[in-house]
Amino acid sequence: MDLFIPQVTDERLHPLVKKIIAEPVYHPTIKTINSWGKGILERRGEGDKFIKEFQTTFNSSFWELYLNKAFIDLGFNIDYSYESPDFHLIHSSGAHVNVEAVTSNNIKNEKEEYYSPDSFNEIAQIELDEFMDNSAIRIIGKIRDKKELFIDNGKKKYPYSKLPHVFGKPFIIAIAPFDSLLSSGQNNRAINRILYGIDTLSDGKVKKTSSLRTKSGNTIDLGIFTNDSYKEISAVIFSTVGMFSKAIIEAKVPCKVRATKYRQFTFHEFKKLSDLGIEKIGKNLKNFENEDMILTFRYPSGNHIVGCDMYFVDSTRYQETHVDGLHIYYNPFASIPLERNIFSSNFLSYNSYDIDNNRMLADHNDGSLVSRNTYVTF
Repeated sequence: MDLFIPQVTDERLHPLVKKIIAEPVYHPTIKTINSWGKGILERRGEGDKFIKEFQTTFNSSFWELYLNKAFIDLGFNIDYSYESPDFHLIHSSGAHVNVEAVTSNNIKNEKEEYYSPDSFNEIAQIELDEFMDNSAIRIIGKIRDKKELFIDNGKKKYPYSKLPHVFGKPFIIAIAPFDSLLSSGQNNRAINRILYGIDTLSDGKVKKTSSLRTKSGNTIDLGIFTNDSYKEISAVIFSTVGMFSKAIIEAKVPCKVRATKYRQFTFHEFKKLSDLGIEKIGKNLKNFENEDMILTFRYPSGNHIVGCDMYFVDSTRYQETHVDGLHIYYNPFASIPLERNIFSSNFLSYNSYDIDNNRMLADHNDGSLVSRNTYVTF
């Protein structure tokens, strides 16, 4: 099955599907995205339905395709015989977990004009705090909806929690923000607020934030993993880079890449590199003859030297894996906890919450992808 052979009328095709089909520069991504669908597209009676959803709504189906490939790369067997939740994963240890995929979306995302330069410029004028609030409101709304699908409140015939293959096993929500053309720029700031009530300000300072107010005056509680209000959810999987740009990178489409990767060194490691002239404390810019640039930031933090590398490079000189940029957020109040060893990769970022000291714990490996954008020229 081919996701890009139209199964609906041209009027119903999503603008991004039209663009991928129409622009030769994007044609290499067709093979890449189709390859992510192994297993999903062969589901009994589901293939045609999935293709039509992909071609008309794009975002949620694209996210499922991305996750499908990610779970395979992480070594899971996927039992596609179950329709709900979206993924029934079997770990090499024999452990089973269930994952429900969801995206936060903009109501205008299926309109051609939403992707116009004017629309982009309008979104770019939104103040950062308002942008983060809007994103947080949409994301937490989707998480709440999926929680409602799981619990048995007497209103649903088949709540997820009562399904035999779900009962007694970790339940994970995998969410990605597609609610703005600039969603990839939020990194993990909004999701940190939602799950752990932690906000990182523009000056780098961290503050606790327990709620936010909507434009209509309603109060939304944040830090839903700092108490038992969402105990049904074992963990959240999150990414701002599992979007179309991931396919551009993997398909090796010629483009410019702007990416930020986290860096972490022991003092001993850093001193050796410093003695060789490779590393320096502070802010440093490296220019290369091929017009690539790497901006580095290094500063002491606890027992390490930490910081980031910001790349401005040609795609031919840039690498990342499929799971790069994927975050796991653990719920310490989960009724059925997710064991740490179930999702294991040097390319994953792990986040948890210390109940005793009321603080977020971030375990990010050196080189972890923080953000990435691609710029394709025609």
